[in-house]
Amino acid sequence: FRVHQFDKVEMFIFAHPEKSWEEYEKLRGTLEEIMQRLKLHYRIVNMCTADIGSPNAKKYDLEAWLPGQKRYRELASCSHDTDFQARRLNIKYRDGKKKELVHTMNSTACAVGRTLIAIYENYQDGDGNIKVPEVLQPYMSGIEIISRKKSA
Repeated sequence: FRVHQFDKVEMFIFAHPEKSWEEYEKLRGTLEEIMQRLKLHYRIVNMCTADIGSPNAKKYDLEAWLPGQKRYRELASCSHDTDFQARRLNIKYRDGKKKELVHTMNSTACAVGRTLIAIYENYQDGDGNIKVPEVLQPYMSGIEIISRKKSA
């Protein structure tokens, strides 16, 4: 599941400190909406402090069910760093005449390889064909099934 190089789409938010926790939950909601639209079975894990990095004030992992492995595997994470990164990078907003540090959050929107594995495992039929999730079909020129090539 871990590879040397991978592609992903990441979401970032710079927020006013008073609104940052609300924005963080919206960010997590966006991540969940992606999984719901793909119709993947998933769970959200609220990570304990021993399992998160020093920049993180809070971190959720999103794990999808992989039937071939008979377990949930991490597809994405969603972190709230309060002002840790902003302090290091000197990212501020102006509130009147006073400059204050923003709060930063980030979340994986889609780790491409891992998400494809989850789609393959959850949408494969007994013949090895992959049903394209409905939400992705418009981006696949309407293709509904990716058929397994039959050997001669």
